[in-house]
Amino acid sequence: MKKLYLYILGTVFAAGIIVFCFFPRSTYSPLEKRELAKFPEFTFEKLFSGDFTKEVSSWFSDSEAYRDQLMLLSMNIDDLKGIVVSEEENITFHASENSLEKEKPEVEKEDDNRTIADYNNEITADENAKIAHAGIIIVGSGPKVRALMAYGGGAQGGVCYADIANKYKQTFGSKVNVYCMAIPIATDFYIPTKAKNRSNPQLPTIRNIYSHLSPDVKAVDVYTELAKHVQEDIYLRTDHHWSPLGGHYAAKKFAEVAKVPFKDLSHYEKRVVHNIVGSMYGYSRDIAVKNAPEDFEYYVPKGVEYTTTYTVYNINKNYQVIGEGKPFQGQFFAKFKDGNGGAYCTFMGGDCKITVVKTSTHNGRRLIILKDSFGNAIPSNLFFSFEEIHVIDFRYFTKNMVSYVNDNKITDILFACNIFNAYSTSTCKKLENFLTQKGGISKPEPAADNAKKDTGKKDSAPAEVAEPAQSEDEAGKQSEESTE
Repeated sequence: MKKLYLYILGTVFAAGIIVFCFFPRSTYSPLEKRELAKFPEFTFEKLFSGDFTKEVSSWFSDSEAYRDQLMLLSMNIDDLKGIVVSEEENITFHASENSLEKEKPEVEKEDDNRTIADYNNEITADENAKIAHAGIIIVGSGPKVRALMAYGGGAQGGVCYADIANKYKQTFGSKVNVYCMAIPIATDFYIPTKAKNRSNPQLPTIRNIYSHLSPDVKAVDVYTELAKHVQEDIYLRTDHHWSPLGGHYAAKKFAEVAKVPFKDLSHYEKRVVHNIVGSMYGYSRDIAVKNAPEDFEYYVPKGVEYTTTYTVYNINKNYQVIGEGKPFQGQFFAKFKDGNGGAYCTFMGGDCKITVVKTSTHNGRRLIILKDSFGNAIPSNLFFSFEEIHVIDFRYFTKNMVSYVNDNKITDILFACNIFNAYSTSTCKKLENFLTQKGGISKPEPAADNAKKDTGKKDSAPAEVAEPAQSEDEAGKQSEESTE
């Protein structure tokens, strides 16, 4: 028996050596949605410095044969064992110096968008929860499993987000309305009571942001609006984004604050991408998320005409802009096959572009949405509300904002970023630079000087700054066709 055991062990060990050393290396991980490390370029300088051997080691471990299959096997084993990640692997999120308390401006009392009521979770308060990779909180079991990001921001954070909205208002004056929307992630609404110590509440941060807005900057309280609809599918269970329905309710609240027309869902055609598993499977590496696919439902407006023009940015592997294409007309909605985890890129096909939508609504109102990928779910709900909508992702804009606003006769600017980006000083610096940058493509900064370092997060959940949801190339690979 002992010899048989040694024989089996030796065979397995030899098979492992053959597979890892001689089988074709993996080049792309669908699970992690990223290109894997490539074999490094050889130079004598890198060899003598020791960098070459380090890069070879990284390539060997990152591109192992059957990488995703082995990770999937590990997930299944962990799920059977019921492993819970230890306290040492929890997320940390440090407040930046811009998060410190300072004197708050006077605010008109009747503006209740700055006075947000508490939310009491009665939906999943008693659900079971476990902590997966990167501090992701897995709630419940079976087909309704929900994956939540941990938030570590404090009650005095986000001041810079308010400051930049104030600065835009100061820059453009009375001719441009400025709105500030801090978008909550799903965690506040669905975290079970027993897991509350694994994530800080977002509401104190959002309240702090709105309390620091100048009186002439308009707060958009989507937190309260979303809280009214938590029993509906306002957030995706397997993806870090909200759902198109959540975006619809947020747009409704914005239209109310902006005093523009708004149409309910009876004026939209519902379309569905069935059985998707989104980004949280790759982030959490938890098999329960993979085994709980969901439907991605989105809404195409009826009874309004619109044309969509794109200016697409070329980006490098570090998501830095290195080129810009010529404007062209395309479809606003991209169609994805059932089961495609990139379905959130239905809106405009992704982030790396400027999108301009001209509608048949003629009211003289022209809107810029300065956003991260959460903001992608907002514009199509406002085709009845504005005659032009300019969608600009804060990560990829290269023009001068003052010139852009003046040239396009913009009347309204909405800041629409999720709570991670609203908290990040890196986000605010980029938004502020738009006001003074000359325009054009500048030389990319070194990759080490990235947003993940600026936000102060370690082993981070998928904050938009640290990890863009999907590159333009990935969205293009996964989209089946375009459709209106």
